[in-house]
Amino acid sequence: MKNTFSKHEKLKSRKAIEALFGDGKYLKAFPIRLVYLHQKTFEKETFQVGFSVSKRNFKRAVDRNRIKRLMREAYRLNKNLLTSEVKKQHIAMFIYSGKTLPTFIEVQDKTRHLLKAFNKKLEG
Repeated sequence: MKNTFSKHEKLKSRKAIEALFGDGKYLKAFPIRLVYLHQKTFEKETFQVGFSVSKRNFKRAVDRNRIKRLMREAYRLNKNLLTSEVKKQHIAMFIYSGKTLPTFIEVQDKTRHLLKAFNKKLEG
């Protein structure tokens, strides 16, 4: 399996994002929260993911973009933890809610934890 994060894996649809925040379920591993929703999409890669950082906690766009970049990289390297059943049916959003700039190791550990919990939640 390739460790890529291609264009069709990105969550961009406004309707899907609104539905995600309206009806989605949450998993937490401070400072990252995963919001997910079972939704059928017509894209080639149906598991779509978005990343968000609060403007309230990080005023500078440079800091927000850095954190999103770290989260995307951590997801890209660890998305193989998701089972094939999960990949076919869901949309998700990773939200960073901390107040300090994280290191890549912290982000990667929390992302792994959330992906494993997500699998466990859907399988059990």
